[in-house]
Amino acid sequence: MRFFELNKNVKTMNIIVTGASRGIGYELVKILSSDSKHTIIAVSRNSQKLEQLKKDCLLLNPASNIIPLACDLTEKNAVEKLISEIKKNVSSINILINNAGALLNKPFETIAAADLEYVYNVNVFSVIRLIQAVLPLMDGGQKSHIVNISSMGGFQGSAKFAGLAAYSSSKAALACLTECLAEEYKEKNIAFNCLALGAAQTEMLQEAFPGYKAPLSASQMASFIADFSLNAHQYMNGRIIPVSLSTP
Repeated sequence: MRFFELNKNVKTMNIIVTGASRGIGYELVKILSSDSKHTIIAVSRNSQKLEQLKKDCLLLNPASNIIPLACDLTEKNAVEKLISEIKKNVSSINILINNAGALLNKPFETIAAADLEYVYNVNVFSVIRLIQAVLPLMDGGQKSHIVNISSMGGFQGSAKFAGLAAYSSSKAALACLTECLAEEYKEKNIAFNCLALGAAQTEMLQEAFPGYKAPLSASQMASFIADFSLNAHQYMNGRIIPVSLSTP
C-alpha cells in the first residue's frame, strides 16, 4: 500500500535508520532496501541482529545497498564515531529516521534518577546529538528530511497510561523539538516532521502492554513510515502526525 502517490519518481537517497535491530526499525530497513538505488545505513547496538538484517535484505533484493553500523548512541563520543564510519561510505545524507527508543513501565514514585536519565538519553538527548552531527552532511541543493518517531503517549490530548510517565514525556519532548527545528531550518531546505505512533505489534508494545494485540503489524507501520520519509517533506514541515488505529 502506497500513501504518497503524487511523487513517484523519488531520487536516489542516502538514508539513516536508527533502532534497526528489531520491530518497526527492522521492517523499515527491509522495505527501504527493496529499492536498490537507495543506500540504507542501519544503526543499532546489536551487531548480530544487524548482520541478520543485512542477510534478510539481500535475500529479498540481492542488489540492496545496506550498511549495518553497530553503535550505542547513548555512549560518550558514539555519535562522532558513527559519523566517521558513515563518511567512509557516503558523502551526504538525505533522510534521517530517528526510530530508536527506550521504554520504561514503572510507577512514577519508584522512578529513579538513573531510570529517567536513561529514557531521556535514548529518546531525546541521543536524537539531538545525532541530528546535530548529521545536519552538516545534508546537501542544501536537495531537500532533506528528518523524521522523528514519537508515540501517541507523547501526543497532547491523547489517552495516557499509568507507568509510562518517563516514556511518554520524553516522546512529547521529541515532538516539540521537531516543531522547533522545523522553524529554525526552514530556510535551509531541511524538513522536520514527527510521527506519533499508536500500537503496532512489536516487542516494545508487549513490554508495555503484555498480551495486548495491536491492530497493525510492525511491517504495516514500517510501510507507512517508509513512504512518509521518502515523500512527505515535499508537502509538509514541522508536523506532528498521529498514526494510530486504537488506544493504546
